[in-house]
Amino acid sequence: MNTVFKIAAMAAMTVAAHAIPAAAQDTGGTPAYGEIDLSSGFTPDPYSVNLQSGGSVAASELGSSCSGFIANNPDFRLRYSSGSLPLIISVASDADTTLVINAPDGRWYCNDDGGEGLNPSLRFEKPMSGRYEIWVGTYSDSSFETATLQISELVSE
Repeated sequence: MNTVFKIAAMAAMTVAAHAIPAAAQDTGGTPAYGEIDLSSGFTPDPYSVNLQSGGSVAASELGSSCSGFIANNPDFRLRYSSGSLPLIISVASDADTTLVINAPDGRWYCNDDGGEGLNPSLRFEKPMSGRYEIWVGTYSDSSFETATLQISELVSE
């Protein structure tokens, strides 16, 4: 019995030693405010989603260009079929918000004040088809602010 215990313990330590740390964000998690399939040329443009921004996870854990605090699961999921138009994802809020997107290529894209005023915006000139996981953040881990996520191909920020 002692030998069986030692073998099981060694096996558990081997698995633990080779485990890859999980990303702070759950890109496969259920989005808090829903999801949609859009194809290039969609209407209405912009497509808008009302939500509460913020969370308890520091977006800076994803990279130095990311800021604010976001939730673990995405706020919204976009499945997009691209065409010849750009894809613009932005936020409108009276609060200072941030934007974090995990694009179909698996890379993280972040913005703070790229839109109008203190609103974030990311523009993909030649967008990829696939899944975009979207988070809207705030600058305090205890602040949840009203915001509108906007997805457009025509609006230029």
